[in-house]
Amino acid sequence: MGVQITELLPKKEAKLEDFGNKVVAVDAANHLYQFLTTIRSPDGSFFTDSHGNVTSHLIGLFTRTTHLMKLGIKPAYVFDGEMPKLKRLEMRRRAEAKEEAAEKYSAAEKKGDAEAMKKYAARSTRLTKEMIADAKEVIEALGLPVIQAPGEGEAQASHMVAKKDAYAIASQDADSLLFGATRLVRNLSIEGRRKQAGVLGYGKVEPELILLEEVLSSLGITQQQLICLAMLVGTDYNTGGIKGVGPKNALKMVKEHKTPENIFAAAEWSKHFSYPWQEVLELFEHPSQTDNYELKFHPVNTGKLSKILCEKHDFSGQRVEKQLEELGKSTAAKKQKGLGEFFA
Repeated sequence: MGVQITELLPKKEAKLEDFGNKVVAVDAANHLYQFLTTIRSPDGSFFTDSHGNVTSHLIGLFTRTTHLMKLGIKPAYVFDGEMPKLKRLEMRRRAEAKEEAAEKYSAAEKKGDAEAMKKYAARSTRLTKEMIADAKEVIEALGLPVIQAPGEGEAQASHMVAKKDAYAIASQDADSLLFGATRLVRNLSIEGRRKQAGVLGYGKVEPELILLEEVLSSLGITQQQLICLAMLVGTDYNTGGIKGVGPKNALKMVKEHKTPENIFAAAEWSKHFSYPWQEVLELFEHPSQTDNYELKFHPVNTGKLSKILCEKHDFSGQRVEKQLEELGKSTAAKKQKGLGEFFA
């Protein structure tokens, strides 16, 4: 879900080419959910292989990642580790909502209601351990880093950006700013098209770059106050936030009361949540992160990729080969251009 404060954030229009030759830390779960939600058959059901295994996420992952690689972008995929206890509450709530959506999808399917099927299919999306394992295999075969976070993947990716090991984090959610990411790029996985709410249609969309320094300067608040603002609106650790408080009211409250103690006293936190606000603040200010990762990029293992996609999941060998051929030509052209510039 992510924190709903993007309407307050100053954004810069960007082009994919702007991220050429830069390492981008990708919030893997966020992107895989995007693919599962948007890449569906006309009735809203997943694409699957002959064994019934879901392949929608792999279709998106392979086509989108190779497109980014053709532009010289270096994606490094960061996967979630252990979930904080407070987030488990939110995940249970989401699981219940997905169960309800799945039941409504089944009912719509029996009635032959295609529009309702599309709507409830997107709401019932789940990312399973098997899907994650398949995704990791594809990423590694593409020669890209797979980084396992000790906790939240978004927190780990933000750490990599803050350390300047990566240029920006790619995610649709603004949570990374709360974790201290200096640059956030949105729409990297869906540039050129956006899923319309409740259906499987698309509209035009461009990448957006959000700079933490500009966010704090524009809003006139500190990093800690930004976290407090998000907590008032609602995060994955305190779903729903303070009832009746939207982003603009939250910003006003933060500026008026300034310190966390005063902000949450005024918001009457204890009337809305059974746990102290300090626990939520601590998760954002001191998340579980590690320096034990490598950002090494290797040549594409075409044989392994073909085995995973074509033999295991019934991808078209011709399409996969064409995509890899285009990637190879693009990579060779960039290397040649680099040599030309060097000897100029």
